[in-house]
Amino acid sequence: MTRQLMIMLSAGGSAALLAGAYLFQAMGYPPCAMCLWQRWPHVAAILIGLLALRFPGRLLPALGALAAGTTGAIGAFHTGVERGWWEGPSTCTGGSVLNGLSGSELLAIEGPRVVMCDQVSWEFLSLSMATWNAIFSFDLMAGWVAAFVLSGVSIKAGSSRNA
Repeated sequence: MTRQLMIMLSAGGSAALLAGAYLFQAMGYPPCAMCLWQRWPHVAAILIGLLALRFPGRLLPALGALAAGTTGAIGAFHTGVERGWWEGPSTCTGGSVLNGLSGSELLAIEGPRVVMCDQVSWEFLSLSMATWNAIFSFDLMAGWVAAFVLSGVSIKAGSSRNA
């Protein structure tokens, strides 16, 4: 197991999760606001991975771990909102006030579809997409941490160095 391999697996995992999110969107499952929030740290992890493959040291793997942990935390929070464990943002959970909208505006079928963050649109093994994102993202974070640790290991002497 090498630093480069762990970076490729971790950044590649973020790319796969991001591709999966867009595939589900293409299949007719539009994302809610919190789903979109979970995508940005994956984008960051992919870019960090590309840089980390080129530049040595521990900083980039640490940032990759932070990005993966961030999307995992958002996914875990989103899971709690979906399951009613806590409240989510009022802008995407139905808590917004509808004052000022006419009946025809409320019943219109044209325009963008509003997807509520507290509603599960798809699940597998009783786990939502947000939950799966959290699980896989925390796994990716572990890969980034391994890359961080491997960044400080000298292959020749087998000792640690500050990189």
